[in-house]
Amino acid sequence: MRRHPLFSILLGLRGNPRACILAEPLWGVPYNLYTPYASVFMVALGLADSQIGLILSLFWACQVLLSLLSGAITDKFGRRRATLIFDIIGWGCSSLVYAIARDFWLFLAAGAINSAWRITQNSWSCLLVEDADPDDLVGIYSWIYIANIVVGFAAPLAGLLIAKYALIPTVRGLYLLAAAMFTVKAVVTYALTRETGRGKIRMEETRDSSVASILRGYGPVLKSLISSRATLLTGGLMIVISATSMVSGSFFSILATEKLCLPSKDLAIFPFVKSAISILLFFTATPALARLRFRLPMAFGFLIFAASQLAYALAPARGYAILIAGAVLEAAGLAIANPLVDRLVVLSVDPKERARIQSLLYVGVILVSSPFGWIAGALSQEDKALPFALNLTLYAVGLLLALAAGKEGRRP
Repeated sequence: MRRHPLFSILLGLRGNPRACILAEPLWGVPYNLYTPYASVFMVALGLADSQIGLILSLFWACQVLLSLLSGAITDKFGRRRATLIFDIIGWGCSSLVYAIARDFWLFLAAGAINSAWRITQNSWSCLLVEDADPDDLVGIYSWIYIANIVVGFAAPLAGLLIAKYALIPTVRGLYLLAAAMFTVKAVVTYALTRETGRGKIRMEETRDSSVASILRGYGPVLKSLISSRATLLTGGLMIVISATSMVSGSFFSILATEKLCLPSKDLAIFPFVKSAISILLFFTATPALARLRFRLPMAFGFLIFAASQLAYALAPARGYAILIAGAVLEAAGLAIANPLVDRLVVLSVDPKERARIQSLLYVGVILVSSPFGWIAGALSQEDKALPFALNLTLYAVGLLLALAAGKEGRRP
């Protein structure tokens, strides 16, 4: 019996890609347990929609500096060590603050600490792909998504706990669990990986340089980035995915509970549905995508994303059917589009300057994306469905960018 291509890739992986995939559920389990309830948790503690939107925008603004520093820190500290340190700070420590937060200012502080994940985003991405075979990239990123999606099946457990113990104490407990598991994940990843070949070179090159002096060398890197049409288009796609994920992740729960009158315990239904559909598509559609050019599958993914937001915006009170349909469409868009964007990011940057180019890309993404949290918060104050109309517009822009990226003639 012929083995499925994704299993062939997983079983054939060695070294850092395999270690990163195996450790990923230690991050995915706690994240999927508390995420559906993060916004309603803040609302239950008395925060207004506009305050939540402001926290989001300020949270993203804090990430500008950390994203800018991420390339220099990743090169100076090494991919492994930077990932260990800033995983613990950005995820473990921030979860402890979220667990005790009671007002706007503590949530703002937690968001500022959580911003440190922007450094580990860069370092961990380098750790994952720098020693990998480029032909395996779609499969590697698919397994990262699968590792996080499978644990989404645990989401109904949070709903059961909320039904028994109420929202606020349950979410506080979930954040404490997350702090412990995020820290374990950071240590396990460090233990199972080795510094990449490019990482060793950059550590040696920057051994006698300060982080500030490394930053001063960003000029030529920036010039190289803005002269590459493919990299700029990739950055545009990253902006669309980043902004829409922020809006949907923060305001879906508010829409469902406050406008559509769903009980909080039922929110776990939707990540469960997304997990089931995404897993199905990763094992059916994704292997075929690895053999296709970028333009059509990417454009189709954004079209499906747009349809999901339209479903959310038009859902009636207690409209479980249309919300589940939206979740199905959103999961399909994720399975089709996101691995292709991730692979495009890897292939569109100079591998010799991957850390610094990625840091500049992340800065651009944050600068453009961060206002959308505030905008979505203001829109939600008027009508809980309006943030999803905003996402619909953003996905339309993503569709155009995907079509333009296809003209580059690149295979992601």
